[in-house]
Amino acid sequence: MICAAAAVLAAVLCVALRPLLLRYALARPNARSSHKIPTPQGGGIAVLAGAFLALGMTFWLAPVGAEAARAVMVLALAAMGLGIVGAWDDIRPLPASVRLVLQAVCVGFVLFRAAPELRLFPEFLPLSVERALALLAGVWFVNLVNFMDGLDWITVAGMVPLAATLAFAGAAGMIDPVTGWLAAALCGGLLGFAPFNRPVARLFLGDVGSLPIGLVTAYLLYRLAGSGAFAAALILPLYHISDATITLLRRLARGEKVWEAHRSHFYQQATTNGFTVIAVVGRVALLNLALTAIAGVSLAWPALPVQFVCLALAAAMTGLLLRRFAKGPRHG
Repeated sequence: MICAAAAVLAAVLCVALRPLLLRYALARPNARSSHKIPTPQGGGIAVLAGAFLALGMTFWLAPVGAEAARAVMVLALAAMGLGIVGAWDDIRPLPASVRLVLQAVCVGFVLFRAAPELRLFPEFLPLSVERALALLAGVWFVNLVNFMDGLDWITVAGMVPLAATLAFAGAAGMIDPVTGWLAAALCGGLLGFAPFNRPVARLFLGDVGSLPIGLVTAYLLYRLAGSGAFAAALILPLYHISDATITLLRRLARGEKVWEAHRSHFYQQATTNGFTVIAVVGRVALLNLALTAIAGVSLAWPALPVQFVCLALAAAMTGLLLRRFAKGPRHG
């Protein structure tokens, strides 16, 4: 119900906003772009608005506790703040230092106001150290979702299976219901946007969408990890994490300015090496479906040996796809 409502709302908003975005938020291709013609960006406004409107309607029909409602409100405000940062950067690029500070403020607002009770490793880490690491991880996740949003449908291929899995986990009682509802709303918003982003895309998310989607997804994964399912929280976004993190480390090792646009990601290498866009996003989607199945096993059987086996299998499958993207398609 939530997923369907969010999808319809997002699709309607995409149709309504597209003429305005064509006029004021056009992404023009350059040497590092994956698109060939000017394309409007800002579809993320529709995704997030559809998701939070659907969630608000659900809260109205089925009232929840004050604490859960407050957490979602904090998340919505932080997502709106990141959306404003992204919109500004879409229209007039901000210095990297300013972007990072504003992102850290939004992530910290969610961390300390929407999830102050969550601890992942209370037995091993002092609260201050854990919070600092969580803030760093949150800022990185926000950025990596933005970095990975450089190909038609790739964010849909990456985030829809993840959100759908968390929605199912909420329905099954593996995580709290409100987190499950939020995941279903995000899943629906992305599905409503998907027809407009189908290759060749008529609409991009833009930074106004990819940054807050990264924040909402990071919050969902943090909630999942806080329920004791740390392995599943790592497995579900493993392709995005691996591609972005390995690429960043390689660029740092080469002494490149990592805040500048580039075409070094594995999914970008894949298109350079001869894969079509559909072939790339199809493989990413299939891998992510496999990762959801592996994460499901780790949720169903929480024994430590099972967790390690699931992580190892997920890492191996992800590594194989990255290697294939780097080498190009097989011929003959």
